[in-house]
Amino acid sequence: MLRNRLTLAASVCAVTAAVSLRADGVTRRDADSMRQKVAFITQLGERPDTQIHRTTVTENEVNAYLAYDAPSDLPTGVIEPAVTLLGPGRISAHAVVDLDAVRRQRSATSAFDPMSYLSGRLPVAVTGALTTSNGVARFDLESATVSNVPVPKAMLQQILSHYSRTSANPGGIVLDDPFPLPARIREIQLLQGQAIVVQ
Repeated sequence: MLRNRLTLAASVCAVTAAVSLRADGVTRRDADSMRQKVAFITQLGERPDTQIHRTTVTENEVNAYLAYDAPSDLPTGVIEPAVTLLGPGRISAHAVVDLDAVRRQRSATSAFDPMSYLSGRLPVAVTGALTTSNGVARFDLESATVSNVPVPKAMLQQILSHYSRTSANPGGIVLDDPFPLPARIREIQLLQGQAIVVQ
């Protein structure tokens, strides 16, 4: 259940009381709002319904959810994830990633492999287009950087494969592969600063 909720919040690319404003501008109130919306979207996905439902989530809600509620569900070595909803169909995401863990899992590499020069926890950022239709999504990479230095798609794929692998999918996610949306989501419409989840 927790994994499904995290997947739902990420695709949206992808979430009580007093407002405690953090330095990066996200609030507990936004995190609570996103958690309620994730629960609502999940419930809609569990029951058949012919009516179309649209749920709007804001960039602040998603980032607050990632800051307050997602850390315990993130892979070890990934911290401070955040997204920017850039406008129609485009998204940017970044996180601090432990690249030593990626290197350790790989077989010996040559001196010409860019991964051999990267170590420690470094910021990784990606920008691209997210297209969704009929319950299937696809991410088309536009750019990727590590510590603000452009890196090739193959290097990003190594990082993604390492951190997305599971016992059911030991190879991890392949960047170019389309993927099914959870909770019977038909599409996600990305706008500047917000996304509309259509079920």
